[in-house]
Amino acid sequence: MLETGMPAPAFTLPDKDGAPVSLSDFAGKKVVLYFYPRDNTPGCTRQACAFAQACEDLKALNTVVIGVSRDSAASHQKFAEKYSLPFPLLSDPELSAIRAYGVWQEKKLYGKVSMGIVRSAFLIDENGIIEKAMYKVKPDTNAAEILAYLNK
Repeated sequence: MLETGMPAPAFTLPDKDGAPVSLSDFAGKKVVLYFYPRDNTPGCTRQACAFAQACEDLKALNTVVIGVSRDSAASHQKFAEKYSLPFPLLSDPELSAIRAYGVWQEKKLYGKVSMGIVRSAFLIDENGIIEKAMYKVKPDTNAAEILAYLNK
């Protein structure tokens, strides 16, 4: 698991339009990199909409938001359009960034064990260092927690 003070793993993944997006594209800005299980599910939708509402406040703090899941670029495009999401959603079907950030973990649901994305968020500073690592975050409070942390 990644911790505060560690370098954030570099990545390049396609966005909803298929264009490559790299962590290095945001050098000089703080990045909220959040990993979520799936587009158009209740928790993931609430989390994405909360980040969308917080986007202007985050932008004022020189911070950008990036969402990552295994969903396809086409799925991300529909999800982003449906909810007017003003930040990039990146597709990681090969699990390269998902594994690098340690969010591909064993999960239990109704006694059934499977592997999946544990909802997580990372605040990465302007120099690519993890400022805050948050695993098993709640979709309804994640954006507010990050804003409160940045405003302290």
